[in-house]
Amino acid sequence: MTRPPTAAQRRVIDAAEPVTGRLKGTETQLAALVKRGLAFRHPRPPHDHFLTPAGHRIRDTPPESPVSPASPESAASVEPRPAAGVFAARIGDAEEPEAGPGRDREVHSAWQGLLELRRMTNPDGSVDRPCGWERAHLVQAAALALEAAGHRPSGRESEGYRVRATPQPEAVAVHAPDTGPLRACAATLEGAGWQVGEHTEPRTRARYLLASPRRT
Repeated sequence: MTRPPTAAQRRVIDAAEPVTGRLKGTETQLAALVKRGLAFRHPRPPHDHFLTPAGHRIRDTPPESPVSPASPESAASVEPRPAAGVFAARIGDAEEPEAGPGRDREVHSAWQGLLELRRMTNPDGSVDRPCGWERAHLVQAAALALEAAGHRPSGRESEGYRVRATPQPEAVAVHAPDTGPLRACAATLEGAGWQVGEHTEPRTRARYLLASPRRT
């Protein structure tokens, strides 16, 4: 079993920038995270350090709590959840809390951070197509592109877009109340570097989008 990060390493991981995973720490701390496969040093100046997918998983999972030996089954009931303070795009779940007054600013900052991550991690520095982080976080990436463009997610008191995972590799489904908003979402995703097709749900005949990150 892989050793969990030390308390000091965990603090560095938890303090990584939202979305991009850019790290700040001493050279010793960053080198230790690289050695463990939780971070990488970007080859281009200024040679910043970023979380790897494994590092993102550590950050998105809360530290393990001690489990009583008398109730080992309780360990199976603990499900990973986003750590407090980690930005999460709104995917259109009824359970999502309503956005606060600073939400637009947070979304704008997250989107700009994602564009910077594209620039830093796409081999040619391109910002017009998704990067590896987006392909590993399809639902969050598509939802962020939509929310950053001003589309409103479905919620407890409103109906808007909903982004859902699909059985298909590298594809998400996007639902909207009717054809107009659906096609507006399609235009936004295409402009953000996604390949988008419109489909019909066989049972309900409802239209939806199937979107995949464009590679070229």
